[in-house]
Amino acid sequence: MSSSVAPRGGAPAGAFAGDTNGLSRDVLLTAFRTMLLSRKTDDREIQLRNQSQAHFQISGAGHEAVLIAAAMVLRPGYDWFFPYYRDRALCLALGMTPYDMLLGAVGSSDDPTSGGRQMPSHWSDRRLHIPSQSSCVATQCLHAVGCAETTRLYRQAGIVPEGTTVHADEVTYVSIGDGATSEGEFWESLNTACATALPLVYLVEDNGYAISTPVEAQTPGGDISPLLQGFPGLFLQRCDGTDFLDSHRAMREAVAWARQGSGPALVHAHCIRPYSHSLSDDESLYRTAAERDADARRDPILRLRQVLLGEGLADEAELARMEREVEREVADAADRATAAPKPDPATAAAYVFSPEVDPAAAAFESEAAPDGEPDTMVAAIRRTLADEMARDQRIVIFGEDVADASREEALAEAPGKGGVFKATHGLQRRFGGERVFNSPLAEANIVGRAVGMALRGLKPIVEIQFFDYIWPAMMQIRDELTVLRYRSNNAWSAPVVIRTPIGGYLRGGSLYHSQSGASIFAHCPGLRIAFPSNAEDAAGLLRTAIRCDDPVLFLEHKHLYRQPYTKGAYPGPDYTIPFGRAAVRREGDDLVVLTWGALVQKSLLAAQQAEKTGLSVAVVDLRTLAPLDWDTIARWVRRTSRVVVAHEDQLTCGFGAEIAARIADELFDQLDAPVRRVGALDCPVAYAPVLEETILPGSADVLRAITEVAAY
Repeated sequence: MSSSVAPRGGAPAGAFAGDTNGLSRDVLLTAFRTMLLSRKTDDREIQLRNQSQAHFQISGAGHEAVLIAAAMVLRPGYDWFFPYYRDRALCLALGMTPYDMLLGAVGSSDDPTSGGRQMPSHWSDRRLHIPSQSSCVATQCLHAVGCAETTRLYRQAGIVPEGTTVHADEVTYVSIGDGATSEGEFWESLNTACATALPLVYLVEDNGYAISTPVEAQTPGGDISPLLQGFPGLFLQRCDGTDFLDSHRAMREAVAWARQGSGPALVHAHCIRPYSHSLSDDESLYRTAAERDADARRDPILRLRQVLLGEGLADEAELARMEREVEREVADAADRATAAPKPDPATAAAYVFSPEVDPAAAAFESEAAPDGEPDTMVAAIRRTLADEMARDQRIVIFGEDVADASREEALAEAPGKGGVFKATHGLQRRFGGERVFNSPLAEANIVGRAVGMALRGLKPIVEIQFFDYIWPAMMQIRDELTVLRYRSNNAWSAPVVIRTPIGGYLRGGSLYHSQSGASIFAHCPGLRIAFPSNAEDAAGLLRTAIRCDDPVLFLEHKHLYRQPYTKGAYPGPDYTIPFGRAAVRREGDDLVVLTWGALVQKSLLAAQQAEKTGLSVAVVDLRTLAPLDWDTIARWVRRTSRVVVAHEDQLTCGFGAEIAARIADELFDQLDAPVRRVGALDCPVAYAPVLEETILPGSADVLRAITEVAAY
């Protein structure tokens, strides 16, 4: 580890040692011009915001020096970039234009970053290798890890998808502010980057504030660098981020370290923030005038100007001409941007899902080709994963304990783990530790890395060991994975499959191994949700999930993994089931039970009991919740006029409430009785079997609802 330490606050204004670090006059003038271009674009955005022609503004002022230094030692369209919202100067230096940025500020349909969907200063450009950026701080650190891992995997496996170029020495850049170093995802990313020696370059742009919170109020000692010195293999540099020459030195050394394959590097740059956090903030409410004046004297534009003049590399007239040229360029860009078209309202819901691959389409209809004796649902899942991995080399599988053994030498004696429920057992032996591997015990790490892999063309299938522990990944799922396509106007996507065991009825699962919360994820636009109830469906739906082009949450009920009634012959290596296609498990004329997961079997038992009293009850297994097979639901509502919706999740706000509300909204005139919901009590699942049986719905609860609705 190496460390170059500059005092906080940097050199005094005007100080310059007379060494340009071997940089030519042209390089320094280019850097100065790009600084001006960035600052003038910031200022014009502020003007547009004040004129109500733009609707948000957050500036990169004060960060220009280190960002342009970073761009000069990195390679656009070769390396990969995960910037944050202060990185305007970086993106300009890489090849974006003020016009590109101002199109985003005014929300034009011509905005190349998002087509008017994402707020400005959230950069994206496929040509330059800048994936679409969200507003969440530090989340991109995990995407950068996944991106850097992809470089390594493509090299090791010799896989290069069509239209993709992979370079042996490419590096991945990720930047954050000092405030984001408080986020867990920053530390999770460092753990993985250092443990696996990834070619990853971090830039921490420390301007001393996270909105109004000063750095000493959130970072022990007020300085992140000492906290990082214990990370093995991390090449640590510090620099004055307002000094272009010092910044260039630090970034050059850090990038060289990563590019030569030595592992990750981190540059801690001390910057300033001469403007408020954003136009929604007023820094005069929490910063003194003296403090702000001190920052102004360290303005990176003024400091580089002093270098150019002091070394005789430019004169006042030349720099004044340059400034006028930049002002004209930005003014012209603003005029063109404000005249550009706005998005068509008809496109508001476009690109929530893939426009090319529809998992509900007839293309996913197929006939089963049974192979072998009936086997369990978990065996069908394992076999499907193996077949798909053999078919598609881009598939990688990772999560907690999914490998047979991280220490591969142990496999000479040990049988291998392969997941808590053995769903991935044997896959590492067959396909290697590069494609099947264990993750840290960190759910955001799992999903975030998968996003970074998927946007580069891999097909990650990740496992969250228990649904109950998915919540640390919720930020990555809701704010990154499921909205990437939408916010980038279909330029980027992340078709990740998240497998997770779910549900109760385990006797002893208790609060943290028995949850069912599918309705929460159904509220994430852009996410497909599948929930099979038997072995054949598990194979068909999982294969569709893998082959579709959208993120999929694949819910595997733990109680059903090895139940005899879920067994079925493996339906073959090409068997797929379209999403949004319910299965009628039992015909009936008097009433229909709409259900999924573990409640399918319990509803069938209840329907059999109801038949003894003369009731003819149909049972429909929805199989997927997003998309929902509304046509089948509507057909059975019209046929029976009486409906019970049964699910394992809590009754209040369970997914059954959405189904019942839609039936009431669209099919009210077809009903002869109110829609009755059956669900769990509105409390956690308890440990003692007698309590679990009381809390979770059973066949008797479904039968009671059937009887009452039939008698209405």
